[in-house]
Amino acid sequence: MAAIDTLLTAMLEKGGSDLHLTVGLPPKIRTSGALVPLTEDIIDAKTMESLLKEICPEHRWKEFLETKDLDLAHEIPGVARFRGNFLYNHWGQSGVFRQIPAKILSFDQLNLPEALKKLCHLNEGLVVVTGPTGSGKSTTLAAMIDYINENLCKHIITIEDPIEFVHPVKKSVIVHREVGEHTGSFAAALKGAMRHDPDILLLGEMREMETIKLALGCASMGMLVFGTLHTNNAPKTVDRIINTFPADEQNQVRVMLASCLAGVVAQLLCKRQPKGRCAVHEILLTHEALPNTIRSGQIANIRAIIESGQADGMITMDNSLMAAVKSGTIEAKEAYMKSANKALFAPLLKPGDLEGGH
Repeated sequence: MAAIDTLLTAMLEKGGSDLHLTVGLPPKIRTSGALVPLTEDIIDAKTMESLLKEICPEHRWKEFLETKDLDLAHEIPGVARFRGNFLYNHWGQSGVFRQIPAKILSFDQLNLPEALKKLCHLNEGLVVVTGPTGSGKSTTLAAMIDYINENLCKHIITIEDPIEFVHPVKKSVIVHREVGEHTGSFAAALKGAMRHDPDILLLGEMREMETIKLALGCASMGMLVFGTLHTNNAPKTVDRIINTFPADEQNQVRVMLASCLAGVVAQLLCKRQPKGRCAVHEILLTHEALPNTIRSGQIANIRAIIESGQADGMITMDNSLMAAVKSGTIEAKEAYMKSANKALFAPLLKPGDLEGGH
């Protein structure tokens, strides 16, 4: 057993989701949203290098030393898988590890909106799942792919850095490819995927301009493409995709995006009552007014499209937050802190809720 496995196992026993390792500090874990020490032992530089190097293939370690950043997966057989990120900071080498649930949770277990099933039944288009780091985007996408795997016969290619959820064989054929292990980059894997006759592509992250352009191209060619971005609502997602490109290319990108955008699912994690966390969503689906709105650059109008499409399953983030407050799932203070329209939630706050500088 690797030395780091002791720390990771202890984290799981305490209900933690993330392990943070920094030189000069004790190991820390995130539990119920808070970062707390796992032990009192201070990690020195030599111990840090030993912990990280032991679980890293030699060629990937060389890559880490050269680039100063590395993503990889680590597994404790029979216990859990983890997504690891190695990095350098002011104090030297550092690492963060997030647990990947061993079991892929279903739509029902995650209490996902039924509207997301509509996106799973599409034959083509681009579906973007967005949210801040740690908001559960990968877990939601895994549930959507699992739903497809349970119900449809599709050829699915996932391109991830690193591979997170490994899907068992059900009705679909699923090929997992890891950047750095099975392919040089997201862009290279996407170019190859065009020749592999996929029905569905899953991109772990749409990071660079070339990757986004290829994803749009695949969606326009008749494939269903799922990807993720770090934005927190549908209008910002559309803006982010367009603004990734130089000004002289943005009109062309608007036209491509207008023709192939099939949906945006923005997700935030909130503190659940009395404990734990739950996801709330903003959902944008296809609508007759959406293509022209994107082509003309009137991105602010997307909010009106969502509000007018509630009967089809669309919902704004603020309305999702309000529904969670009314059901008693989250407190009004939590909704207020996460909302765009603070005035909507201010009347629901209790005296003292905003004390402490919020």
